[in-house]
Parts: sequence; C-alpha cells; structure tokens
Amino acid sequence: MRKKKTLEQLNDAFGLVKDHDYNFDLIKRYFNNKDHSQSFQTLSDKTCNDLDFEELFMFLDRTTSKVGQQYLYKHLRTLPTASPDLDFKEKLIQKLKVNNDFRNKALLHLNKLNKNDAYYIPSLFQEEHARRPKWFFIIQLLALTSLLSLCLLPVLPQLFFVFLAVFLVNIVFHYWNKRHLFQYLESLPQLAKLNSVASHLHNDHLFNKLNPDLNHSIEQIRQLNAKMSLFRLEAKLQNQAEAIFWSLLELFKIAFLIEPLLLFGVLQRLNTMREELENVYCFVGEIDILLSTASLRSGLDQYCIPVIQPAHISAKQMYHPLISNCVANTVNFSDKSVLLTGSNMSGKTSFIRTIGLNIISGLTLNTCFAQAMSFPRLRVFSAIRISDDLINNKSYYFEEVLTIKNMLDTSTDGIPSLFLLDEIFKGTNTIERIAAGKAVLSALAQKNNSVFVSTHDIELTDLLDQEYELYHFSEVVKDNNVDFDYKLKAGKLKNRNAIQILQINDYPQNVIKEALSISAELDQITINPKPLFTHKKMMHKN
Repeated sequence: MRKKKTLEQLNDAFGLVKDHDYNFDLIKRYFNNKDHSQSFQTLSDKTCNDLDFEELFMFLDRTTSKVGQQYLYKHLRTLPTASPDLDFKEKLIQKLKVNNDFRNKALLHLNKLNKNDAYYIPSLFQEEHARRPKWFFIIQLLALTSLLSLCLLPVLPQLFFVFLAVFLVNIVFHYWNKRHLFQYLESLPQLAKLNSVASHLHNDHLFNKLNPDLNHSIEQIRQLNAKMSLFRLEAKLQNQAEAIFWSLLELFKIAFLIEPLLLFGVLQRLNTMREELENVYCFVGEIDILLSTASLRSGLDQYCIPVIQPAHISAKQMYHPLISNCVANTVNFSDKSVLLTGSNMSGKTSFIRTIGLNIISGLTLNTCFAQAMSFPRLRVFSAIRISDDLINNKSYYFEEVLTIKNMLDTSTDGIPSLFLLDEIFKGTNTIERIAAGKAVLSALAQKNNSVFVSTHDIELTDLLDQEYELYHFSEVVKDNNVDFDYKLKAGKLKNRNAIQILQINDYPQNVIKEALSISAELDQITINPKPLFTHKKMMHKN
C-alpha cells in the first residue's frame, strides 16, 4: 500500500516544478569538490549570479534522488567538450517520457535516495577520510575486555563488575566516535542504498548500456555490505521510530565498541575504492538527469532539441522559461555580434539572459526553450549584475573593470566564447564610457567570439555599426500609459520617451519644461561638436 501511494505521488509530480526547499550548500557539495579541468567550461559564480542560475536550477530540477540533484547541479555548471551517446540518451528520455512502467520502475528505485543523508555520499570518494588515532589500540583492548568478561561471566560472576566498568568507559569512546564521525554515520547507510539502487537499475538492458562495465564497481562495494550492515540497520530503525530496538542495538554497540571498530575498517577500504564509488554515483545521477529531463519536457508547452554546429546563433520563438507569459522572439543573427538599445524595462537585459541560459541548457540538457534553435559550442561569460565590493574596498566601476579585463584575456585564447554585457562601463562619465566601450566591444568581437551587449549610449551604434548588428526594444507612450511589446526589432532605437514617462508620473511642469529644453540643446551639441565649446564657455561666463 505504501509503495502504491509513493508511486502515485511520484507520478503526480512528473512534469511539475518542485515545491521543495533547496539547500544549495548541500546540493553543491559534489560540484565544489569535483575536478572540472576536462570540461569545456565551468560556469563562474559571477555568470551564475548574472543569469539567476539558482532560480534556473530550481525550475529545471525534476530529479527524484538527492544524488541526481547534486549530479544535475554539477552537470549544468560544467559545459561539456562534446555530447557522447546523445542519440541513445534521447531515446531513453523519450521512453521515460511515454512508457509509464519503465519510468515507474526507475522512479521507485531513485526515490530510495531522497533523504538528505544522501547528500553526504560524495564525501566518501571526494574527501580525506578520518584516520585511526594512535591510541586506537585502547578501543580494541576495551572491546576485547568486554567480550572476555562477558564470556567468562558464568565461571567468574565477579567479572560482571569488570564488564560494567568497561561499559561505562566505552560510553565515552562510543559517543566520541559519533560526535567526530557523524557524517559517516549518515553517508555509509546511503552508500549501501546507492549501490543497491545502481544494481537494480543496471539490470535493465537499456540503462546497462550507459555503463556496461559498472558491475565491477558494484561488486567491489557489495563486499562491504556485511561491515556496513549495522549502519544500515541503525538508519532503518531510526526511520521507523522503533525506539526499543534501537536502544537495545545502541547498548550492544557500546558494550563492544562496534561502531568505531567497523567504521575505521570500512573507511580504510573505501579509501582504495574512490573511482568505483564515483562510477556508481555518476551512473545513478545520469539516470536521474535523464528522468528529470523527461519530466521537464513533459511540463513545457514548447521546447526543442538544439542543433549544435559551427555557425551563427538562430532561434525560432525563443523565450525565457522563468518569465511568466514571456514574449517569444525569432532571431537569425549573422556572424556579427549584437548591440541592443532600448529604454529601461523594455526587455534588453532579459533578452541577453535568455540567450545565455538557452545556450547553457542546450549544451547540458540538449533542451532549449524555443520552437527551434541552433548555435555553436560556446563558453559563456557575463557582466550584467555588478555591485560595489565594500569589504574589499572596490567601487562598482573597479569591479566592472576587473570583470571585463578577464573577458578580454579570455577572448584571445582561440576558443569561441559568448560574452553577455549590460550597460558597459556605466559607472563612469559619458565620454570615457563611450570611448572605452567602443574599444572593448571591438576587441571582444574578434576570433569567432559572439557578444551581446545592451546600452543606452546611442553613440555606440554609430561607432560599431560595421562590427555589430544593431537591434532595439521599444515602447509606446499613449494616453498616459507606457506599453512594452518586448519584441526585438532591427536597427537602433530612434525614439526616446524617458521625459514623457516623467510627465506621465506627474513630475512638476517646470522640471519637465527644463528637461525638454536641455534635451533639445544637447541634441544640437551632439550633431555639431563646435557649439559644445561655445556652450561650455558661455556657462563658464555665467
């Protein structure tokens, strides 16, 4: 009955966004300790912050196990150099999507790893294990004394007092062990579950093809089952709240110091099996990602499998998955980079983020939020959300300078990259902002790199029109309302409505009048630089 209810809950959740709480400190454990040197790119914390990565992850995450959740996080943050076995994985995703029996079998197995304790499994193959203390022989001696005194009790009843005295000493060592090694008491029972789940999933001929040689790793871990049996038993009893049995088991373990004796022996063995442990972990995580992707696609009104090819970026009806009722845009960019103009709230920054996260999800999950999409394999870098670093005494502008300097260094290494920038150098004065912005954007747009940048500086459109494609977002101010259509349009923005928006919001008429007057004067200065000197000179005399 419990199994049937669990299965109903899992099926009801299929295709839906999770409503669970997210502990990213635990979710990131595997990623943080993993060597990413072989990946095409590891997304930086800066880029993740710019693209609202955690919110994106919570939307994409439809995993069933904590193992799968950790593996998905790592998977999304490490863009691959290639996509091996993609056709076979797509077949598995499709079968998981439409074949209820096949999906239910996987769901039930993976659900055994849905407790928070499973987050600690990577520590068994990623972190240094605790070593036996030099005085460990005392624990062995105390355990032997307890055993001998109990065995000889019928012959020498006086040994009961010896047993009792040793038991009291053992309590100290027993709870010292629990206090210092609690993470193993959580992870070891979950390791046994992980190995059991992997074994059952690997028996399926389709899942077997993901790693045909996994049996060796499974068997190596299975040899530790006897030693880990008490850890599994304790976890089971605690989960079932069988307090009486748990208490008896605890007394038994204290009397003979079972936990420290077994634990250090198991850790010593696990230290030689790190590769086997990770093989099993990754196998289960990979299956959960495939199932999660099937669930994600089932819940989307529109998605596509991208075409990864060395060509320009194009998309049909592309949208941002985190924006409710998002307006989709169809784009077909040339080999040039893209310069976006438009007023605040018109959609520039959201569009830039849409490009970035679609490329990330396309490269990692083979899923894009569009009717169709194609793009080359690109690394993703961004300078969108920048703030002062008061702790390290760095201003907004200095933070932006360092971020863009890293982009410039990266842009020359010959590996195609996507650079996403919002309002470049907005922390400095107009003239230097335009001059520096033009120089930087010209440099970034070379060597097969793609740049998507938004700006309010119309002057940049004239300076970069030979190197960048020009697009804009616009709004309509009518009847004291501002309407945005969020549609990408070719060319640079020609209409400006900022002062009109001030007027709509009941700014004083004298403020509006002066703003319009100065705006008209500045327009003339821009058209003819000569009056600029005269204007400044007159202001100085006044």
